[in-house]
Amino acid sequence: MTTSLPGAVTIFVCANCARPGQAPTSAGRPRPAVPDFGWPWPVREILVPCTGRLQPEHVLKAFESGSGVVSIVACEEDNCHYLEGSKRCARRADYLRSILDAIGLGGERLMLFHLPGTAAEDMALAAGRAAPACASEGLDAQAATIRDQVIEALAALPPNPLHRAFAAGHAEETCQEVDISYDDNEE
Repeated sequence: MTTSLPGAVTIFVCANCARPGQAPTSAGRPRPAVPDFGWPWPVREILVPCTGRLQPEHVLKAFESGSGVVSIVACEEDNCHYLEGSKRCARRADYLRSILDAIGLGGERLMLFHLPGTAAEDMALAAGRAAPACASEGLDAQAATIRDQVIEALAALPPNPLHRAFAAGHAEETCQEVDISYDDNEE
């Protein structure tokens, strides 16, 4: 069974999912918050403006840094601020799973989830109409379900072999001292 080490999970979360609708103002939007997943240990939570902008390098770097599971939480496809962002993310996740399978890490280590987006609510508020209320208890239950599925996957998977290689590579690094003092007699 995998131990619950800090950093064993990296989660990329869309800034526009699982939050109340907001009307844009001249001062801009308030800083978005990551949904409370209730992790039993520290997890690397990375807030992204849209999961459709997530690049393969970001996900692969998370695995290289030792994450046993990487999760992406995107908006539902029909309520994405960037129209195609969630669909693009789903296609990229499939592509990344094929890479993970090809290198022997396993595509099951990359998990994609969806939470309600806020595009429709934000547009309604911007137009001066009432937006449907976002049920926080439903979101809390969805966040808890995501957390439980990630924990189950982490427990079922063997430790990330890249974590040991990454740690060993950094432990063996040596520093070379360089004299940067200048001698006035040299030209």
